[in-house]
Amino acid sequence: MDIESFFRQYWPLMALATWFGYKWWSAQRVKGQLPALKAQGAVLVDVRSPAEFAAGSAPDAMNIPLQELGQRLGEIPTNVPVVLCCASGTRSGMARLMLKKNGYANVFNIGKWTNLMS
Repeated sequence: MDIESFFRQYWPLMALATWFGYKWWSAQRVKGQLPALKAQGAVLVDVRSPAEFAAGSAPDAMNIPLQELGQRLGEIPTNVPVVLCCASGTRSGMARLMLKKNGYANVFNIGKWTNLMS
């Protein structure tokens, strides 16, 4: 199999691997910035469901489920960094887009809520 055939056949798998790699790298970058963000007064927002949050959560994180985020924007200050988390990074990624669209400038997706614990 030549390289062109390989790419033609396996491009969906390679695209998926690239997406997961980027998601992991991005979360690790935010994890490294977390001490500085906390020093700036960052707000930690967990966008999982109340049941998921009750089963385990990071200290100091507030729970605003993704489906309620649009109605509860007033609970999140705009003048400090906002660090979002969920179970895998997908919902917090959607929440990040929503906050950016609503004028929040310093919004970070740390991915899994357990990344807040390290």
